[in-house]
Amino acid sequence: PSEPNCRAIPSEQNCEAIPSERNCEAIPSERKCEAIPSERKCEAIPSERNCEAIPSGESAKLSHLSERYYNDLAARDLVSVLQAPPRPLRVPGSSAICPAPWVRMRVVGRWTEVMLLVRRCWGPRLGGVRPRCSCQAPAGLGGSSGGDSRGSRVRKKPPWRVLFLGTDHFARETLQALHAARDDEEEKLIESLEVVTVPSPSPKGLPVKQYAIQSRLPVYEWPDVGSGEYDVGVVASFGRLLSEALILKFPYGILNVHPSCLPRWRGPAPIIHTVLHGDTVTGVTVMQVRPKRFDIGPILKQETIPVPPKSTSKELEAVLSKLGANMLISVLKNLPESLNNGRPQPAEGVTYAPKVSAGTSCVKWEEQTSEQVLRLHLAIGDIVPLQTIWLENTVKLLDLVEVNNSILTDPKLTGQTVAPGSVVYHRQSQMLL
Repeated sequence: PSEPNCRAIPSEQNCEAIPSERNCEAIPSERKCEAIPSERKCEAIPSERNCEAIPSGESAKLSHLSERYYNDLAARDLVSVLQAPPRPLRVPGSSAICPAPWVRMRVVGRWTEVMLLVRRCWGPRLGGVRPRCSCQAPAGLGGSSGGDSRGSRVRKKPPWRVLFLGTDHFARETLQALHAARDDEEEKLIESLEVVTVPSPSPKGLPVKQYAIQSRLPVYEWPDVGSGEYDVGVVASFGRLLSEALILKFPYGILNVHPSCLPRWRGPAPIIHTVLHGDTVTGVTVMQVRPKRFDIGPILKQETIPVPPKSTSKELEAVLSKLGANMLISVLKNLPESLNNGRPQPAEGVTYAPKVSAGTSCVKWEEQTSEQVLRLHLAIGDIVPLQTIWLENTVKLLDLVEVNNSILTDPKLTGQTVAPGSVVYHRQSQMLL
């Protein structure tokens, strides 16, 4: 009967025990979903009795997002989440931003399940058409400005306020391009530029920090990312996973300048692995950053170049850094359009480029060919010299020289049985081979 409210249902009866003819529509409007005891969660309501159980007089309907987020949050983080005022929410899989999401949390062991419920217009039809969703897309991403205060502050065109995150020489080239664009008063692409880098044992700091200080740019050390307002973030060779909370601070997200043709060579050492594996073609990808994993976001721009023969990683880095910097400026000139035209990375051809360790420099004569040893030298020789064992001592190989084929075909050499890694003296050329 319609008169008993939810609290009158005996505790041993769960929601499935309610006969189908008494569905949620039968619950009077004054008895809202909050009247259901906490042990009988909304998940227990059969799918045919969905959120339309909310009284029709309400102006909003709750709808589940397609994703659940699992976060290992400390107690202080839970308190800050629960106490924080509602914030705009970017809906996964779309460019929409909803002004005031609802949050439901359930603790399962040490994990916290966070279910986000987004307010959506659900009023009566007007002339056969439902009212438009109150969710709002950022400027330039296909949405209208609407009445949301944040949406009204989103810029639709340059100049942009940029936060740059980087560390090494490759990243410094990108920072230089952004700095030059900020000082270009004719184009007016960048309004403000601030820098984040990571701590370094060197007193001078990493190349990005050195440049920022010389150029009198505001610079912060990770995890401090400043407190200013920005339109877009830019990452190059930063080496830190960025949280979803940080990404959502930027109306246009964070862009990554990555020196490979993604999805090939995801990870922190793409240039080294390009040389190490003898790739003949490489390139640069400008992509959107996604949380929790490196280098998986949509591709905004990608260009390829041939790998110069016998080039070292350092030489190839110099070429790719200039290419990447120019590509980034091109994307920023048409940022909203570039984001709208982004494409997902292919599922095929994914390879990974992990960091190289000191052990990588050890030559394995029995396992590696001469070409592989040379590629190893070209890939990491500028970072750490190759090393081997000679007379029970570790010897560093500071340089490698390719031997002329005429020497290798000398009968005096070909007639000998030589173990890999041994040294042979060739009298005619006066060389140790």
